[in-house]
Amino acid sequence: MRKLSISLLLLLTFVQLSIAQRAVVRGDFADPSVIKVGDTYYTTATSSNWAPAFPIMKSKDLINWEQTGSIFPDLTAWADFYYWAPELTYDNGKVYVYYTAHKKGGNLCVGVASADSPEGPFRDHGPLVCQEVGSIDGFPVRDENNKLHLIWKEDGNSVGKPTPIWIQPINEERTALTGEKRELFRNDTPWEANLVEGVSVIKNNGYFYAIYAAAGCCGPGCTYATGVARAKKLMGPWEKFSGNPILSGQGDWMCPGHGTAVVHQGKNYLMYHAYDRASNKYTGRQALIRRFEFTPDNWISFTDDYLSPADKNTAYKVTDDFDKNKLGLQWSWSVFNKPALELKNGRVGLHMKDDREVFVARRIDSRNYEATVETIPVKDALAGVALIGDDKNLIYAAAKQDSIHVTLVKDGARSSLGAFPVAAGGKHLFIKLTVKNNTDIRFHYSLNGSDFTRLETLSADITYMPPWDRALRVGILGKGVQGDAVVVEKFVFESK
Repeated sequence: MRKLSISLLLLLTFVQLSIAQRAVVRGDFADPSVIKVGDTYYTTATSSNWAPAFPIMKSKDLINWEQTGSIFPDLTAWADFYYWAPELTYDNGKVYVYYTAHKKGGNLCVGVASADSPEGPFRDHGPLVCQEVGSIDGFPVRDENNKLHLIWKEDGNSVGKPTPIWIQPINEERTALTGEKRELFRNDTPWEANLVEGVSVIKNNGYFYAIYAAAGCCGPGCTYATGVARAKKLMGPWEKFSGNPILSGQGDWMCPGHGTAVVHQGKNYLMYHAYDRASNKYTGRQALIRRFEFTPDNWISFTDDYLSPADKNTAYKVTDDFDKNKLGLQWSWSVFNKPALELKNGRVGLHMKDDREVFVARRIDSRNYEATVETIPVKDALAGVALIGDDKNLIYAAAKQDSIHVTLVKDGARSSLGAFPVAAGGKHLFIKLTVKNNTDIRFHYSLNGSDFTRLETLSADITYMPPWDRALRVGILGKGVQGDAVVVEKFVFESK
C-alpha cells in the first residue's frame, strides 16, 4: 500500500507539472532560435508568408519577452515566400542569422544575413545552398578544430524521398560554402517517419550532440517529436539514442520540436515549439522552454523543470489608436500583397492596388477573443475586421456607407454570408468579431461603440483555416478596386 501511495503521488506530481507548463511566447512562434548577448537573450522564429520577416524579441530572463523589430522589415531581394527557421548565432562580436526562404523561380534555400547588433539592421548576404528538392534549417557549428561548418536538411520529404542532414565547411565571412558536403544522418528509424530536421548542435564532455525533430510537424494531425544523436567528432560517425524520442507530447502540449539549446543561470534549456492541445492549429506552434541534463552515460534527458510565466491569467486587452507615424510591431501583412498605408491624424488609410482584399493583422494566442475595428465608411470600398488564414482563406465583415457585408473566402472563392443595410454615412461605425472555442465566430456592429447588434449571418465553417504551417491572424481589412481607399480610426483586440 505504501508503494502504491508513493507511485500515485509521483504520478499526480508529474501530471501537475505537465499542466503547469506555459508558453513563453504565446501564439504563432514556430522554430524558435535563441542567443545571449551580454546580459540579454534574443529570439526569433518562423514568419512563413507573413511580413515583416522573422520577428526579433528580447528578454532578461527567457520568460518575459518584448518585440524590438524584425530581421527583414522588407523582404530579401532573392526570395519571395516561406521565410522559415531562422537560426541566430553570435560569434566574434557579430550576429548572424541563417534562414530558409523560397528562391524566386527556384526552390527552398538556406541564406544568411549579419548585423552588428541582435536588434539589427541586418545585411543580407543571399543564399548559401539551394538543392533541387530544397534546402532548409541551416545551423552553424565549429568542429573540434574550431573550423566553421553549416549543417542543413535536404528537403527530400517534399518529393517522397529520405531527408539527409548534410554538413559542409563555410568561410569565416559566411558568404560561401567550401570543400565537400558530407551526410551526418537521415531518417532511418520508425519514430522518425518521413523526415528528420531542425538540428541544433551542442558540445559536452567530449561529445557533439545533435538535438533534432522528426515526423509530422504541423496541424492537428501532427506527430512531431524530438530526438538526439551524438558523435565524438563533428563529421561523425553519429550514433542515435536508442531511447528516442527524448521529448514528445505531454500535458497541455503536443508535437514538441525544432528548438535551440541555451544556458541560463548555469543550467541547460531547450527553447522549442509545440501546439497547445486546446487551441492547436488556430493559435499555431508556440514557444516553450524546458531544462535538460547530461546523463552519466553521456546522453541527454529532459526534466520536468520548465521556464514559464508566473501569471496564469492570459486575458488582456490592447488598443491601437494609430497615433504614431508608422504601424506598431504587432502588425504584419501577406508577403504576396503588401498594403499601401498612410498614417495621419490618428487614422490609418489602406489604399487599394487592385480588387484583392488588403489587410494588416496580428497574432492570436487563445481560443477565445474578440477584435473591433472603428471605421468611417466611404461610398464604394469596404472596411472592416477579418479573421485570416492566408490571402485565399479568410472571413470578414466590412462596411461601406449604406451596408455591412459578411464574406467567406475559401481557396480564393468568395461566398456572401449576408448583407445588412446600415445608415452610417459620415458616421463612425464599429464592427466586432468574436470567436469562442477556436471556430464559433460571430459578427456585431455598433454606431456608438458600446451598444452592439449581432449580424445574423449564415453559419460559417472555418475549420479549413489556417494553412498547414501557419496560424490564424485577426486584423483590419479593406476591399475595393484600384484607386479606392478606406480609413480606420481604432483597432481593439481582447484575448479572453
